Amino acid sequence: MQATFTKMSQSTMEDWQIIMPEQLAFFKKLPDRILSHMELLDGDYGGFPIDRLQHSLQTAHRAAEAGEDDEYVVCALLHDIGDTLGSANHADVAAAILQPFVSEENHWMIKHHAIFQGYNFFHFLGADRNMRDQFRGSDNFKRTARFIAKYDDPAFDPSWAKLELALFEPQLRRVFAEPKNSLYKEAMSAV
Repeated sequence: MQATFTKMSQSTMEDWQIIMPEQLAFFKKLPDRILSHMELLDGDYGGFPIDRLQHSLQTAHRAAEAGEDDEYVVCALLHDIGDTLGSANHADVAAAILQPFVSEENHWMIKHHAIFQGYNFFHFLGADRNMRDQFRGSDNFKRTARFIAKYDDPAFDPSWAKLELALFEPQLRRVFAEPKNSLYKEAMSAV
Protein backbone atom coordinates (compact mmCIF):
# COMPACT_ATOMS: atom_id res chain seq x y z
CA MET A 1 0.00 0.00 0.00
CA GLN A 2 1.25 3.48 -0.82
CA ALA A 3 0.17 7.05 -0.13
CA THR A 4 -1.76 8.68 -2.95
CA PHE A 5 -0.88 12.39 -2.84
CA THR A 6 1.02 14.16 -5.61
CA LYS A 7 1.90 17.16 -3.43
CA MET A 8 2.97 16.75 0.18
CA SER A 9 0.76 19.72 1.04
CA GLN A 10 -2.20 17.54 0.02
CA SER A 11 -1.22 14.56 2.16
CA THR A 12 -3.66 13.22 4.72
CA MET A 13 -3.46 11.46 8.08
CA GLU A 14 -4.24 8.22 6.24
CA ASP A 15 -1.24 8.80 3.97
CA TRP A 16 1.03 9.26 6.98
CA GLN A 17 -0.36 6.14 8.62
CA ILE A 18 0.92 4.29 5.54
CA ILE A 19 4.23 6.15 5.33
CA MET A 20 5.43 6.09 8.94
CA PRO A 21 5.64 2.31 9.44
CA GLU A 22 7.61 2.10 6.19
CA GLN A 23 9.90 4.92 7.30
CA LEU A 24 10.49 3.28 10.67
CA ALA A 25 11.41 0.00 9.01
CA PHE A 26 13.78 1.90 6.71
CA PHE A 27 15.28 3.76 9.68
CA LYS A 28 15.99 0.51 11.52
CA LYS A 29 18.17 -0.59 8.59
CA LEU A 30 20.42 2.47 8.85
CA PRO A 31 23.24 0.53 10.56
CA ASP A 32 23.20 -1.96 7.66
CA ARG A 33 23.51 0.87 5.13
CA ILE A 34 26.34 2.46 7.10
CA LEU A 35 28.23 -0.84 7.28
CA SER A 36 27.75 -1.32 3.54
CA HIS A 37 29.05 2.18 2.87
CA MET A 38 32.08 1.58 5.10
CA GLU A 39 32.91 -1.43 2.93
CA LEU A 40 33.40 0.98 0.02
CA LEU A 41 36.54 2.17 1.83
CA ASP A 42 38.07 -1.32 1.60
CA GLY A 43 40.90 -1.33 -0.94
CA ASP A 44 40.72 2.48 -1.38
CA TYR A 45 44.29 3.54 -0.61
CA GLY A 46 44.32 6.99 -2.19
CA GLY A 47 48.12 6.85 -1.95
CA PHE A 48 48.09 6.25 1.82
CA PRO A 49 50.06 3.38 3.45
CA ILE A 50 46.81 1.52 4.28
CA ASP A 51 43.33 1.63 2.80
CA ARG A 52 40.68 3.94 4.19
CA LEU A 53 38.75 1.12 5.85
CA GLN A 54 41.77 -0.11 7.79
CA HIS A 55 42.57 3.48 8.80
CA SER A 56 39.03 3.86 10.15
CA LEU A 57 39.22 0.51 11.92
CA GLN A 58 42.62 1.30 13.44
CA THR A 59 41.30 4.65 14.68
CA ALA A 60 38.27 2.99 16.29
CA HIS A 61 40.35 0.15 17.73
CA ARG A 62 42.76 2.59 19.36
CA ALA A 63 39.82 4.48 20.90
CA ALA A 64 38.21 1.25 22.14
CA GLU A 65 41.47 -0.02 23.61
CA ALA A 66 41.91 3.28 25.44
CA GLY A 67 38.50 2.80 27.09
CA GLU A 68 36.46 5.37 25.17
CA ASP A 69 32.70 4.79 25.28
CA ASP A 70 30.69 3.27 22.41
CA GLU A 71 29.59 6.62 21.02
CA TYR A 72 33.17 7.89 20.83
CA VAL A 73 34.38 4.63 19.27
CA VAL A 74 31.65 4.80 16.61
CA CYS A 75 32.63 8.41 15.89
CA ALA A 76 36.22 7.24 15.47
CA LEU A 77 35.06 4.45 13.16
CA LEU A 78 32.97 6.75 10.96
CA HIS A 79 35.16 9.87 11.01
CA ASP A 80 36.24 9.37 7.37
CA ILE A 81 33.06 7.75 5.99
CA GLY A 82 32.52 10.89 3.92
CA ASP A 83 35.66 10.29 1.82
CA THR A 84 33.69 8.57 -0.94
CA LEU A 85 30.93 11.12 -1.51
CA GLY A 86 32.38 14.23 0.13
CA SER A 87 35.94 14.23 -1.12
CA ALA A 88 36.12 18.01 -0.62
CA ASN A 89 34.29 18.01 2.75
CA HIS A 90 34.47 14.50 4.20
CA ALA A 91 34.32 15.68 7.82
CA ASP A 92 31.04 17.50 7.17
CA VAL A 93 29.52 14.35 5.66
CA ALA A 94 30.59 12.20 8.63
CA ALA A 95 29.31 14.83 11.07
CA ALA A 96 25.94 15.00 9.30
CA ILE A 97 25.50 11.23 9.55
CA LEU A 98 26.47 11.17 13.22
CA GLN A 99 24.75 14.37 14.43
CA PRO A 100 21.32 12.89 15.28
CA PHE A 101 22.90 10.10 17.33
CA VAL A 102 25.81 11.59 19.27
CA SER A 103 26.58 14.29 21.81
CA GLU A 104 27.33 17.82 20.69
CA GLU A 105 30.96 17.35 21.79
CA ASN A 106 31.43 14.25 19.62
CA HIS A 107 29.63 15.87 16.71
CA TRP A 108 31.89 18.96 16.93
CA MET A 109 34.98 16.76 17.15
CA ILE A 110 34.12 14.87 13.97
CA LYS A 111 32.96 17.98 12.10
CA HIS A 112 36.30 19.70 12.76
CA HIS A 113 38.69 16.74 12.76
CA ALA A 114 39.98 17.39 9.23
CA ILE A 115 41.13 20.89 10.16
CA PHE A 116 42.84 19.54 13.28
CA GLN A 117 44.49 16.70 11.34
CA GLY A 118 45.67 19.37 8.90
CA TYR A 119 48.18 20.49 11.51
CA ASN A 120 50.17 17.39 10.53
CA PHE A 121 50.31 18.03 6.78
CA PHE A 122 48.68 21.27 5.54
CA HIS A 123 52.10 22.96 5.34
CA PHE A 124 53.14 20.39 2.72
CA LEU A 125 50.20 21.50 0.56
CA GLY A 126 50.81 25.23 0.90
CA ALA A 127 48.00 25.63 3.44
CA ASP A 128 48.10 26.96 6.99
CA ARG A 129 48.88 24.10 9.35
CA ASN A 130 47.66 26.26 12.24
CA MET A 131 44.16 26.63 10.78
CA ARG A 132 42.86 24.84 13.88
CA ASP A 133 43.91 27.82 16.01
CA GLN A 134 40.76 29.66 14.99
CA PHE A 135 38.95 27.25 17.34
CA ARG A 136 41.22 27.68 20.39
CA GLY A 137 38.37 29.36 22.26
CA SER A 138 36.09 26.35 21.82
CA ASP A 139 35.41 24.01 24.70
CA ASN A 140 36.00 21.18 22.22
CA PHE A 141 39.48 22.25 21.04
CA LYS A 142 41.46 20.00 23.41
CA ARG A 143 39.06 17.09 22.88
CA THR A 144 39.50 17.26 19.11
CA ALA A 145 43.28 17.76 19.29
CA ARG A 146 43.43 14.69 21.57
CA PHE A 147 41.32 12.65 19.12
CA ILE A 148 43.79 13.43 16.35
CA ALA A 149 46.96 12.90 18.38
CA LYS A 150 45.87 9.74 20.15
CA TYR A 151 43.67 7.95 17.61
CA ASP A 152 43.50 9.44 14.08
CA ASP A 153 47.12 10.47 13.45
CA PRO A 154 48.79 7.16 14.41
CA ALA A 155 46.18 5.00 12.59
CA PHE A 156 48.07 4.56 9.31
CA ASP A 157 50.18 1.58 10.38
CA PRO A 158 50.57 -1.11 7.70
CA SER A 159 52.22 -3.47 10.20
CA TRP A 160 48.93 -3.96 12.08
CA ALA A 161 47.00 -7.16 11.51
CA LYS A 162 43.98 -6.58 9.30
CA LEU A 163 40.92 -5.62 11.35
CA GLU A 164 37.35 -6.61 10.53
CA LEU A 165 34.42 -4.21 10.40
CA ALA A 166 32.27 -6.77 12.26
CA LEU A 167 34.35 -6.04 15.36
CA PHE A 168 32.53 -2.71 15.78
CA GLU A 169 29.08 -3.71 14.52
CA PRO A 170 27.54 -4.10 18.00
CA GLN A 171 28.63 -0.59 19.07
CA LEU A 172 27.44 0.90 15.79
CA ARG A 173 24.03 -0.74 16.16
CA ARG A 174 23.69 0.54 19.74
CA VAL A 175 24.64 4.12 18.85
CA PHE A 176 22.32 4.21 15.83
CA ALA A 177 19.39 2.51 17.57
CA GLU A 178 17.63 5.75 18.46
CA PRO A 179 18.32 9.39 17.60
CA LYS A 180 19.13 11.84 20.39
CA ASN A 181 18.91 15.00 18.30
CA SER A 182 16.41 14.82 15.46
CA LEU A 183 13.39 16.83 14.49
CA TYR A 184 11.74 13.46 13.80
CA LYS A 185 12.54 11.94 17.21
CA GLU A 186 9.09 12.44 18.71
CA ALA A 187 7.28 11.30 15.57
CA MET A 188 9.41 8.16 15.42
CA SER A 189 8.69 7.21 19.01
CA ALA A 190 4.95 7.93 18.65
CA VAL A 191 4.42 5.30 15.95
